[in-house]
Amino acid sequence: MQINREERFATEGGIGIRVTTRPADYEKGTSPWIDRLDAERGAVFSSSYEYPGRYTRWDMALVNPPLVLESRAREVSLTALNDRGRLLLPAIRKTLDGLSELARIEGDDTLLEMTVAAPTRAFSEEERSRQPSVFSVIRAINALFACDDGHLGLYGAFGYDLAFQFEPIELALERPDDQRDVVLYLPDEILLVDHYGRKAQVLSYEFEVDGRSTDDLPRDGAREAYRPANGLPGRGDHEPGEYARLVEEAKAYFRRGDLFETVPGQVFYEACPAAPSAVSRRLQEINPSPYGFLINLGNAEYLVGASPEMYVRVSGGRRVETCPISGTIRRGRNAIEDEAQIRKLLNSAKDEAELTMCSDVDRNDKSRICEPGSVRVIGRRQIEMYSRLIHTVDHIEGTLRSDLDALDAFLSHTWAVTVTGAPKRWAMEFIERHEKSPRAWYGGAIGAILFNGDMNTGLTLRTVRIKDGVAQIRAGATLLFDS
Repeated sequence: MQINREERFATEGGIGIRVTTRPADYEKGTSPWIDRLDAERGAVFSSSYEYPGRYTRWDMALVNPPLVLESRAREVSLTALNDRGRLLLPAIRKTLDGLSELARIEGDDTLLEMTVAAPTRAFSEEERSRQPSVFSVIRAINALFACDDGHLGLYGAFGYDLAFQFEPIELALERPDDQRDVVLYLPDEILLVDHYGRKAQVLSYEFEVDGRSTDDLPRDGAREAYRPANGLPGRGDHEPGEYARLVEEAKAYFRRGDLFETVPGQVFYEACPAAPSAVSRRLQEINPSPYGFLINLGNAEYLVGASPEMYVRVSGGRRVETCPISGTIRRGRNAIEDEAQIRKLLNSAKDEAELTMCSDVDRNDKSRICEPGSVRVIGRRQIEMYSRLIHTVDHIEGTLRSDLDALDAFLSHTWAVTVTGAPKRWAMEFIERHEKSPRAWYGGAIGAILFNGDMNTGLTLRTVRIKDGVAQIRAGATLLFDS
């Protein structure tokens, strides 16, 4: 095996790390890793869309990670997926044993199970991200593994229901017993594909804890072959015409001033005989996007997406960015028709008001965690063109306060106004009372929390959730009084 580079360092929590870099086949890229995800846990993330100063093209992949963090409401688990994870779990246990936000922790070197304590006092809006939650556990793991490496971190998916750990909203929809709110992987091998340099490389990490090392331990894991479903639960969760009646009901809320905007959705079901890898390749082909992904979440559940929208990105540990999208129109058949559609979109007062409202809420979200005066709109109603749609997008940035971290930035925006509405809490209450099924991953986020303090996450939109062989596709619409 050819090794280009080797580096050794220790994390702030005292874990020794040796990382080696070896070349990979650029022409094959992530393709072999995508194939493995049909049966093995892991994820592939791709940015196949370019926008100056915003998005570049790259791919990354991880398969058979040693550890997975999962949560449902206030119940959290850390599971070792192989012997490499079993070496790491005791060190994490030592860190979590002293965590005051935990009401319970028990387990061994294969599985840790925890219960996050309920808050015992009121928290101001500026403090909301420091309430006891699964993010208290994530923050402790980040501190243990904190280092300058720009790729090591936690990768995976964040569900919509996480918001209810911070917003006192009464749940009206029944949640299935197997729903999870977080699935995050700690990888020990990462494929990186650079489309500008036309090269690929694999970063392999070895960990040393209390004199024991993962050297020579296999990077393996359980395999569970994909199985298509034998039947369907129905066409979807709405009857024909039911969503249209919901729009009329929302207008009554707007007239009373209870809401300015809301974004309800509906789910469609379809049999999925093709493997998730095939669905992912097809989606990437027909809809290149800045946040493409395929995640094998385990438990016969997959996420395949091509999201156009950044959720929260933190770079250099301090710069916080979001790119709210609001305003959509179909692409034309050629460049001349595209130009006409762009003019029509930019001249739409309804779409301008929609994006302005979203950006106002977004700036307010940032004001809780950014330095005063640093929040600004650096791109206003910019045009992003995708394979079938044209969007207007704002680009907003701020400077994170020195006493806060990327998780504070993430939580201050939970969830994006472009998938909830405004005022955010009341819009989320409307959604909970009027949608027919829980959102699960839709409207949440996918991406990475890196141990160097950075973060890159996209909204879980234009996503196929494949569960037990059935494809579930949720589609929503932004509703205003003028809808």
